This record gives sequence, structure tokens and C-alpha cells, in this order.
Amino acid sequence: MDDISTSVLFGILAAMLILSAFFSGSETALMALNRYRLRHLVKLKHAGAIKAQRLLQRPDRLLGMILLGNIFVNTVAASVVTIVSIRLYPHNEHIVVIADVILIMVTLIFSEATPKTFAAVKPELMAFPSAWVYVPMLKLFYPIIEFVNIFVNTLLRMMRVDITKHSQETLSKEELKVVIAEAESVMPARYQKMLMGILDLESATVEDIMTPRNEIVGIDLEESIEDIVQHIKTSPHTRLPVYKKTVDRIIGFLHLRKVLVLLNHDDFDKQMLISLLSKPVFIPDTTPVHSQMVKFKTEKVRIGLVVDEYGDVQGLVTMDDLLQEIVGEMITDDSMVRLQNDGSYLVDANITVRELNRFMQWELPTEGPKTLNGLIIEFMETIPAAGTSTKLHGYPLEIIKCDDKAVKLVKFLPEKSPKKNA
Repeated sequence: MDDISTSVLFGILAAMLILSAFFSGSETALMALNRYRLRHLVKLKHAGAIKAQRLLQRPDRLLGMILLGNIFVNTVAASVVTIVSIRLYPHNEHIVVIADVILIMVTLIFSEATPKTFAAVKPELMAFPSAWVYVPMLKLFYPIIEFVNIFVNTLLRMMRVDITKHSQETLSKEELKVVIAEAESVMPARYQKMLMGILDLESATVEDIMTPRNEIVGIDLEESIEDIVQHIKTSPHTRLPVYKKTVDRIIGFLHLRKVLVLLNHDDFDKQMLISLLSKPVFIPDTTPVHSQMVKFKTEKVRIGLVVDEYGDVQGLVTMDDLLQEIVGEMITDDSMVRLQNDGSYLVDANITVRELNRFMQWELPTEGPKTLNGLIIEFMETIPAAGTSTKLHGYPLEIIKCDDKAVKLVKFLPEKSPKKNA
């Protein structure tokens, strides 16, 4: 390099620093690409994304090429700095050390930290253009890169890592929930809850969403025909279970559309009502929600009774209940969870734990009792008196109303009450 002028050497040094910045920034950009957005862009036939995905299929080759280029330009830069410093200050024996320190600082700031930070923040802006450069470079320097990778892959195999069999990046169900929860800026809250409901279908059983036995509304054939007719006329439901004395002695289900036109007939009696009943459907309480949805659809049934392992009726479930598990229970109308002025929440203790978790974004356990009332009684091992305060799995609450059998109304205090996901 003695024949090269100092000005040209400074030009070479600047070029090497720029190339070093390119290699450093593009490496970070390519590795920081969102793999799911990249696949989406590939489906849209984005040319840069296609080349970037091809490069990332063999990260060992990509990194080998980038490091080869970076080492080369940094070595050339160090050599140029040494020659220039000796030319400018031939009598200073410490000038090479000083020049190397200056080069390190300049490289750190302009060729490492700045481009890498920019690439981490805007990976696509640097990754896609650089992919156009790396694809031909990979072909040009393939023999050298492959030679280096023979040793690299050998060392990795000694550590039981096979780079050719690296798995595709996947998300677990819990990780996917985090992604959905953080998508507030691009997705309405109602759609977030709907997607959360779909993800929870696999773990939910009909026992989690059924109407409890004590809340089942039906027709008791032991009542008078006048009371039965009045009950049918005032019922808010379209399908009712019909039984004798107790729901365990169920006869069938009555669709009100079939019976309403007959109510005013003089000959309407219990036998006519029984002739309109459909066969009762019994569902084991451990049946997954998604399986029961398929059964309802294939069997063209919309209602069934949930029974335990002994055959005792535990509750009732309808197709609407199953659909609400996806779209979300409409509890945001101040009926079961009410936000108070002091930041606390008044909660109806009959609400299911799953509904409360979904609405409040909490993590109360769902493996045991299905309602908040049951969870509180299990936790405290007694039916608490009104005014009792405790921390239910970390959430402070106060019992507002109860009777001899159950907790009715609870106030969750604002100390740990997460904000409502509006």
C-alpha cells in the first residue's frame, strides 16, 4: 500500500466502515424479522421477503457469510489505520495504539451500535434490501462458507445440535394468548375475547359452562295444567325440560314453538304436552366443549342435561352456552360485574370463575369449583359471614352479602383489581 496516496487510504477506510455497518446492521435485521409477518409477506409474493426467508432457512450459511465479510472489512480497516498513522506520525512510537483505540471507538459507534440499533427497531427496512445483496454473495463465496461450516457444524453436532433439523418457530397456546392480549391497537376488545374463548375450548368442559342444577327452569308434570300453561306463557326460554317432581326424573324437552299454538285449545292436557316432547339428551360432565358442539351439530340437538359419573343431573347446557364460550358471556352490562367509583368491583358470586377470569383478565384457578361462590367456600373452608375480608389467591375481597347456604355478593378491592379490558 506504499504506492497508494493517503487520501485514497482514507477513502478505503471510510468504505470499510460503511461495509462493516452494513454487515452488522443486516445481521441484526435479518435475525430480528418477525417470522410470522415474513411468512405473510412471502404469501403476498414480496420479493425481498422471499429472498430473506430463503436465507433464513440455513442460518449457518447466512451467518458464516456475514461474519466472513465483517472480519474482512474490519481487518482491512485496521491495516489502513496502521499505515495512515505511521505515515502521518512516523516518529511517534505510540501512534499505532492510539489509532487503534480511535478506530475501535469509531467502529463501535458508527459500524456496530448505531446500525444494529436501527436494524432492531426497523428490521424490514434493512433486511429486505440486504437480502438482495446476500443471495448472490452466498453463491459467489459458497465454497469458502461451506468449508467453514463443515467445522462449525461438526462442533455443533458434538453439542448435540443439528442445524439442518432446526424446528420452525412456533407459538404455544399461552404465548398466542399473550400476542392476542397485546393486539389492542389493531383488534377490538370483543374480538380479543372471542379469540381467547376459541383458545380455551380445548381445556373447557361442559361442566365449566353449564347452568347449575339449582338454576334449571323446567316444567313439573306434578303441577296443575293451569300452572303449567301459565309457566309456558311466561317462560323466557324456548326449550324447557319436562320432569316429574325432580329433574332426575326427566321425561323430555319441550320446544315452546310446538306448544304455544295449542295452549288455547279446550282439549289441551298433559298427555298432549307429553306427545310433543323430544327425547332427553344426557352429557357426561367431562365432555370437552368443542366435542359437544360437534355432537349437537351432527345430531341436530340444541339442549342436554349434564350428568356426573353416577348419572345424577348436575346441570343443563345448550348450544347457546357453547357459542357464548367463544363469543363471550355478555356480563359487561353491569349485571354480574359492576365497577364502582372507588375502583372496586361488585361481583355476583354466581358468576363462573372462567367468566370472571376472562372479563377481569385474572388467573383464578379453574380446576376445582366452577363458580366464584364455590371457590370462596373451598378457599375459606366455611361459608363466610357478611363483612368478612380475605385475599382469594392474591386478590383482596370483602363478602358483601350471603345466606346460610352460599355467598351472594362480593366486592373485589381496588388494591389488586386489574383494569377492565374495555
